[in-house]
Amino acid sequence: MIARRAFLGALALLAGPLAAEAQPVGTLPRVGYLFYGSPGSSREIDAFRQGLRELGYIEGQSIAVEYRFASGQVERYPELAAELVRLKVDIIVAPGTPQALAAKQATRSIPIVFVLVADAVGAGLITNFARPGGNITGLTSSSAELGGKRLELLKQMVPNASRVAILYNPTDRSNVLIVKQLRESVPTLGLILQPVEVREPREFEGAFVAMTRERAHAMFGTPGALTFEHRKVLVDLAAKHRIPAMWGHRSFVDTGGLMSYAVNLYDQNRQAAVFVGKILKGAKPGDLPVEQPTTYELVINLKTAKALGLRIPPSLLQRADQVIE
Repeated sequence: MIARRAFLGALALLAGPLAAEAQPVGTLPRVGYLFYGSPGSSREIDAFRQGLRELGYIEGQSIAVEYRFASGQVERYPELAAELVRLKVDIIVAPGTPQALAAKQATRSIPIVFVLVADAVGAGLITNFARPGGNITGLTSSSAELGGKRLELLKQMVPNASRVAILYNPTDRSNVLIVKQLRESVPTLGLILQPVEVREPREFEGAFVAMTRERAHAMFGTPGALTFEHRKVLVDLAAKHRIPAMWGHRSFVDTGGLMSYAVNLYDQNRQAAVFVGKILKGAKPGDLPVEQPTTYELVINLKTAKALGLRIPPSLLQRADQVIE
C-alpha cells in the first residue's frame, strides 16, 4: 500500500508541470496564415510549421494557426484578410505581395509578417527596410538585379533567343512589379520582351498560342497565386508548345519545368516563424528590419532540357545548385 501511494504521488509530481504547461485552445496565441493555394499539403505551410516547431511552438498545444485558402483567386485576399481580422488573430502571416497588401488594408494594428514579396517598397508595404514602421515587417524575395540575372541565365540556356515572352497576371501586384524589373534589365541583354497576360486558367492555352504565333524563343513565368495553383498545367503547356521556360520558383521545375532562379521558398517560410516568435515575445513589427535575400537557387531539369533538344552549357550545369535528372 505504501509503495502504491508513493508511486501515485510520483505520478502526480510528474503530471503537475505538464498540466501547468497545457493551455486551453482559446487561450493559445493565434496566427492567421493567408495562403494562395488550396487546402492540402504544401512546402510553404510545411516550412512554416517546421519553423514554429524549432521555436517550441506546436500547433494545437502551444499555438493555434488559422489558415485561409484563396485557391489561386487573387480577388479573394481582401475578404480572407478581413475574416482573420474579425477573428482577432494575434499575427497575420502573408506569403506573397497581394496577400500582404490585403492584410495591410484590413488592419493597422494586428502585426503582419510578409514573405516572398518581390518589392516591398515598390508595392507600398514599407518605406524603409531597416525600420519598416507601423505593424508590418517580413522577408523580400527579390533584389534589384534579379530580373536581369534570370534573363541572363535563360539566354545562356537558349543562346539564340532574342524574343522572350513574359507570362504574368496583371491583377497580381507582385507580377506587375516583376515585369517592371525585367523590362529595366532588357537594354543590357539585347532582348525583346513580349508580355502575355493571363487572369484565369481558361486563358492559359490562348497565351501559349500567342507566344508561338509571335515566335517567342523562350519565356519567363512569373510566380503568383494563379500560376502557383496551376503550375502543372502551365508546365505541360510549355512542353506541348516546346517553349523553353525560366520559372519564378523551383516548385515549377519539380513539376517538370525547365529551370528556375529564385530564393529558397522553404527557407523563407521557415524564417517567417522566427518573426512570429519575436513578435509573440513582445517585439514590435515596425522595429524588426525587413530581411532581403543574399542568395538564390538555380535549379535545372535535365530531362526537360533533353526533351526540348537543348544542350546545356557545362558552365551553366556547374553553376546549378541542383540538377533534376
